[in-house]
Amino acid sequence: KQGVMASPMFKPIGSNSGGVSGEGDNKFDVFYKDLKETEKRDSVLTSKQQIDRLLRPGASYANLNPFEVLQVDPKTPIDEIKKKFRRMSILVHPDKNQDDSERAQKAFDELTKAWRCLENESTRQKCLDIVEEAEAIVTKRTEERKKQLKREGKDTRVDEDDPEKLKRAVYVQTMKLFADMERKRRQQETRDQEERKRKRDLEIEEEEQRKAEKEWQKNFEESRVNRVNSWKDFQKGKSAKKFKGFKPPKHKAEARD
Repeated sequence: KQGVMASPMFKPIGSNSGGVSGEGDNKFDVFYKDLKETEKRDSVLTSKQQIDRLLRPGASYANLNPFEVLQVDPKTPIDEIKKKFRRMSILVHPDKNQDDSERAQKAFDELTKAWRCLENESTRQKCLDIVEEAEAIVTKRTEERKKQLKREGKDTRVDEDDPEKLKRAVYVQTMKLFADMERKRRQQETRDQEERKRKRDLEIEEEEQRKAEKEWQKNFEESRVNRVNSWKDFQKGKSAKKFKGFKPPKHKAEARD
């Protein structure tokens, strides 16, 4: 599957997710405008357009949002989402795009991953919660900015009063939240891998210790038997040396005058 690629619009997942401003803001405007134009063209659902959309530069961030991948509103019923997935998966399937099968497979994988996420009630609810949280953050931030402008005696109109700019602000915030969720998922995955490795290393260490103890016990038993046998042999030899059997006295010839 396609890995997460860095793009000029966003920092890699796991980096400081500060606000987009200045040159970065201009780059994102270009990206967002291009994205919406692409989505408008993709409304005809051609295979090439869908593959290009799912694999365009920066798509690895947008594709963290399964609703964006399948081009459905978060409030769309799951049955309708399933129909949309089937239509799109047929369009980008490698068998139907043999002249570009490698990219088609990557696009197909992105669609499948998004559908697997949304067909599961638990993960779909998490995605809905992220979208709602993004909307709430943008609404609160907009209200606070208006209050600040009012306190300063300035015009309280803000960019988010424009529906398109409001939509863009929610889109940006949603992407940040999905990126943050992915970063946390990866961190947890890394911790889990480290914990599994730690447990495995401990198991190996304990197994080696058991083997060493077993080997030591085996050697000790063998040496004990050898020591006992040696002592018995020594005792036998000592006894044989001490008692060599009965010998009659030597005969002395009588002296005659």
